[in-house]
Amino acid sequence: MGIFDQIKNKLSHEFIDIVEWLDYTDDTIVHRFERYQNEIKNGAQLIVREGQTAVFINEGQLADVFAPGTYTLNTQNLPILATLKGWKYGFNSPFKAEVYFVNTHLFTDEKWGTKNPITLNDDRFGLVEIRAFGTYAFKINDAGKFIIDVVGTDANFTNFEINEHLKSLISTRFTDTIGEANLPIELYAANTTELSETCQEVMQPEFNSVGISLEKFFIENVSMPEELKKEIFEYSRIDKLDLDKLTKFKTAKAIEAAAANEGGTAGAGMGMGMGFVLAQQMGGMMNPMAGQQAIQPQHTSPVAPPPMPVQVQYFYASNGQQAGPVSFDQLKALFANRTINKDSLIWKQGMANWTALKDIEELKSFLGGNTPPPLPGV
Repeated sequence: MGIFDQIKNKLSHEFIDIVEWLDYTDDTIVHRFERYQNEIKNGAQLIVREGQTAVFINEGQLADVFAPGTYTLNTQNLPILATLKGWKYGFNSPFKAEVYFVNTHLFTDEKWGTKNPITLNDDRFGLVEIRAFGTYAFKINDAGKFIIDVVGTDANFTNFEINEHLKSLISTRFTDTIGEANLPIELYAANTTELSETCQEVMQPEFNSVGISLEKFFIENVSMPEELKKEIFEYSRIDKLDLDKLTKFKTAKAIEAAAANEGGTAGAGMGMGMGFVLAQQMGGMMNPMAGQQAIQPQHTSPVAPPPMPVQVQYFYASNGQQAGPVSFDQLKALFANRTINKDSLIWKQGMANWTALKDIEELKSFLGGNTPPPLPGV
C-alpha cells in the first residue's frame, strides 16, 4: 500500500460512519452527538431508535428532523441542510452539523407542589390559606421547537433542568384556576379529579408553546390549617342539626359538667337543684298543659291567661338564595357560625325591602361594641 493510500485510509477512519445514541439513563431528555470538529462523513448511517428524534442544527439554525428509523445521510434526506449549505450537486466531503437526539418517551411521576400557601376568599370563613401537591407526566412532542426554545446548546439536558421551570408554571396556573373556580373551601379537597382535568386543560397550551405535551396532571391533596379544618367540620355538623335542639342539648351538657366539677355535699345539692330545674323545664316542654295546671291559682272563676307573644320570623339570603324563616336566636347562631355576615340581606314581615343585617336596629347587637345613646338633656 502506497503512502497516499495510507493517508486516505487514515482520514476515512477519522470520521464517524454511524451517528446514534444509546440512552443508558432515565432522566436525559436531550443528548448532543459528539464528534471530532462536528464533522460527519458523507454517506454515514444515522440510526434513530424508537422513543427518539434526531435534530440537525446548522450554525444555530434548525435544519432536518428525523423520526425513528435508519438513514444514509446525503442530500436526498438532508434537504433543508443541503439548502442552507448551498449544495447544488450533492456533497462528497465531510460536512459539519450539530446533531441532537431528543428522548420522546413519557416522563412519569414528576412531582409538583405549591411553594407558598395560596390565599383564597371564602364567603363564610373569610381569607383562608391552602396548599396543594401532586404529580404530572409529560413528553416532547416537537423536538425542534424544544431544542431552539429551551435546550439551546446544552450538550446533556435532563428532566431536572426542565422540571424547575414546569413546576413554577404549574403552581402559577393552579393558583389562577382555583381562584377563578370560587368553590366553597371544603369542596376543593372533594373535587380533585375535576380540578385536575381543568388545570391540565388550562396548562396544555403553554406546554405546547415550547414543544412539550402535558400528558397527565393529578392533584393528590389539598390541605388547609388544622384549626380551619376543625371549624369546617363543626360548621358541617351544625348545618345538619336543628339549632334549637342543639342549644338545649349543649345547655344540658354544661349543667352536667358544672355539677360534676363541684365538690362535696354542697356541690351535689347544687347539681341536684339544677337537675330539678332542667327536669321541670323539659317536662314543661313535653307537657305544657301540666305546667299550667300546677301553677294555676285556685279561683271560683278561672282567669284566661294573656295571649302568647308572637315570635318574629326572619328570612335571609345565602349564596344568592332565600332561606328561612328562622327565629331571632337561630339567626344569631347563623351569624355566629358565619353562614351569614353583617352585609347579608334580611327580611321580616312589615319590612318594605330586603335590608343588610347591619342596618336593622334589633340585629345590631350581633355585631358587638354597641353603646347606648346619651341620656336626654345631658
